[in-house]
Amino acid sequence: MIDTAVVDASVAVKWVVAEPDSEAAVALTGAALTAPDLLLPECANVLWKRISRGELAVDEALLAVHALAMAPVTIVPSRDILADALRLSAALDHPVYDCLYLALASRDSVPLVTADRRFADSAWRDARVGPLIRLLGEPLT
Repeated sequence: MIDTAVVDASVAVKWVVAEPDSEAAVALTGAALTAPDLLLPECANVLWKRISRGELAVDEALLAVHALAMAPVTIVPSRDILADALRLSAALDHPVYDCLYLALASRDSVPLVTADRRFADSAWRDARVGPLIRLLGEPLT
């Protein structure tokens, strides 16, 4: 199991909304976790989408966002990793939003756990950062 990791919103949302691999996501909360400050707004946006599709009531989403705000994650200012995220974004041809998480993992030399297969596939193509990516639901070593 992983002792220290960066987690992205695709993992964090699974802590508060039942989805495939939610159990694996919850198991990560025993590790030392970090994420850029984008984590909470990105999770709130996912909750809003679920509200708009009728999958979640507003009150449920508010409880979920409160739980996420209290989650055991050390939040890092995006400004501290923004330049590195932009470099990765250009190299991977992938959005800066996701690359903020990858830049943090790279800076701290820890794995990034994501449930976003497309993002993982994009990062795995780069020999410098690919080894940092762990896909939730697969063995996390």
